[in-house]
Amino acid sequence: MSGKISLDECRIRGESGLGKSTLVNSLFLTDLYKDKRFLNTEERITQTVDITKHSVEIEEKGVRLRLTIVDTPGFGDAINNEECWKQVADYLDQQFEQYFRDESGLNRKNIADNRIHCCLYFISPFGHGLRPLDVEFMKAVHEKVNIVPLLAKADTLTPAEVSKMKPKIRAEIKSYGIKIYQFPECDSDEDEEFKRQDQELKDSIPFTVIGSNTVVEAKGKRVRGRLYPWGIVEVENPAHCDFVRLRNMLIRTHMQDLKDVTRDVHYENYRAQCIQSMTRMVVKERNRNKLTRDSGTDFPIPIISGVTDNEAEKIIREKDEELRRMQEMLQKIQQQMHSQNSDGL
Repeated sequence: MSGKISLDECRIRGESGLGKSTLVNSLFLTDLYKDKRFLNTEERITQTVDITKHSVEIEEKGVRLRLTIVDTPGFGDAINNEECWKQVADYLDQQFEQYFRDESGLNRKNIADNRIHCCLYFISPFGHGLRPLDVEFMKAVHEKVNIVPLLAKADTLTPAEVSKMKPKIRAEIKSYGIKIYQFPECDSDEDEEFKRQDQELKDSIPFTVIGSNTVVEAKGKRVRGRLYPWGIVEVENPAHCDFVRLRNMLIRTHMQDLKDVTRDVHYENYRAQCIQSMTRMVVKERNRNKLTRDSGTDFPIPIISGVTDNEAEKIIREKDEELRRMQEMLQKIQQQMHSQNSDGL
C-alpha cells in the first residue's frame, strides 16, 4: 500500500566545511545543492546568515514522504559571529507565530504546518568538544526545536578518538544545561533486543556521520563511500559511522515522536507565552480603563474613542469574559505541560 505523509521541516545547522550538503544528499539520495555556488574570500567575509528551503520526496517501504530541508548558509562563517544565531531563532519563532495565527483563525481544518521538527546540528571533529559558538547556538534554540547533535566528518577520527569525543560532548551538553532531543523510554514489557537497540541509539549521541554520493567497490560490492589510500570508508556500514542509525531514526522509528514533542512541548510553551502576554495586555487595559472611569473625569473612557458609558461598560464586560476564557485556557495548558514534564518529556 502506498501513501504520502509529511515530515514537514528539518533544519540543518553548522558552519561551512563540515559536510552538511553532502550528508543531506546522502540521507535522501538526491542532489539538493546542485546549483550551489562557492563564495570567494571577499564574499565570505561580508556574507550574512541566510535562510534557504529545499523540498524532497522519498519513499520508504511503499510510503512516500515529503520533507522540507531548511539550511542557513553563512552561519558561523563571519569574522564576528556574535548573535549569528538570532536569525535562526527568529525564524523558528516566525513559524510558531504563523501556526498560532492560523490555529486561532476561522479556517482551522487545513493549516499548513511549517514548524521545524528537528534541528541537525553539526559539531566540528577538529576541536576538543563543544566550542562557544556551539554552546550559544544550542542554548538559544533548545526550547524551540528538537536538537539532534552530529559529529561531522567522522572519517577524520580514529575509533579511539570517537569513543572519547562522544561521552565528552554529552557531558558538556549536560553541564551547559542544553536540552537536546530525548529518545522516549522503552516500556517495561518490551523485549530485550528492542531495549538493547534503544540503548544503542541513545549511546550514539552525538551521531558520527560521513557523507558521500560516490559509489565505490568494496569486497566485490558496490557501496557508497570514500576511497582512501589505506582503504574504503562505507557510509552505510554501522562499524564505520552512525549514518544508518541516524537515517532510521529520522525517517522510520522516531519521526512521529519528533513531531509530537514539537507540538506538545515546544509549540505549547510558545503558545502559553503568547496567551500570558495577551492576558497581561487585557488586564493592563482593563485596569487603566477602570481607573479612568473611577476618577470621575469628564472625557470618554479611552477604549474606543467616542463611545458612551453604557457602551464602555459593555466592552469592559466583554473583555472580562475574554480574560476569563483565556485564563482557563492558560490553566489547562499549564496542567498539560506539568503532566508532560512529570512523564519525563
